[in-house]
Amino acid sequence: MEINRKPRTPRAKYGEELRLRRIAAGLTQEALSEQVVCSPTLISHYEAGRRLPNPDDARRIDIALKTDGFFVRWLEDLESKYADYFAAVAELEREASEIRQYGAQLVPGLLQTPAYARAVFQSARTNFTQEDLDREVRSRMERGRLLQEPTGPVAWTLLDEAVLRRRIGGPQVMAEQLRKIADMAASGRLRLHVLAFETGAHALLEGMLYLLNFKDAAPVAYVEGLYTGNLLDDPALVAACGTDYALALGDAISHLDSVALVRAISEEHEHAQR
Repeated sequence: MEINRKPRTPRAKYGEELRLRRIAAGLTQEALSEQVVCSPTLISHYEAGRRLPNPDDARRIDIALKTDGFFVRWLEDLESKYADYFAAVAELEREASEIRQYGAQLVPGLLQTPAYARAVFQSARTNFTQEDLDREVRSRMERGRLLQEPTGPVAWTLLDEAVLRRRIGGPQVMAEQLRKIADMAASGRLRLHVLAFETGAHALLEGMLYLLNFKDAAPVAYVEGLYTGNLLDDPALVAACGTDYALALGDAISHLDSVALVRAISEEHEHAQR
């Protein structure tokens, strides 16, 4: 009887080949990580296909495994449609069992509506075409489908009240965006908490945070700024990020009250356009 197997992605094939070549070279993940100058956890993510090495790490892997540029050349064929600093995150979130995200100024990408996403992209472009915007919006909506899948990750979302009140795209766009968030939360697909203005200082004031947990690998954290992003896999840093998220969550209002607040602010946007 034929057994149906989940097809392997190009990244998974890359990782499997790395694992096989490492074993053939008689190296443990720890030994390879010392030669690549990275953590054993990162080697584990490479071999699982969750992350790709950067070109410098790929060159060091080729040197360590004596593969004559094999992994550098293959890496060139695995270009992503996302910004370099976010490409690994886009792959990792597909494998995550739990996502915890914090939006400081913007609705997180996984939750955005097409109109909201378009307004965000357009605001950062001085010269743009509708084709460019359409392509970026499609890419973001493809990511968002992750939370619509029955087997998708458990999703926690923590939003600053500023996210709810900043009128991106205009009143109608904001009203629709907030209705989507409230509906997802009310349906049980999303655990939602809001950090109200009256909370004052909280542990995540300095920016956005994205935490990813996996069933069979160590967790990672991602922080992002303007045109930059850092994927963190050092256990101490990831644990510190998790603590900050938990502290901020403790200062947020309850799930039910958060859903009610999001709906109320959505109605405020709705009435503002009349």
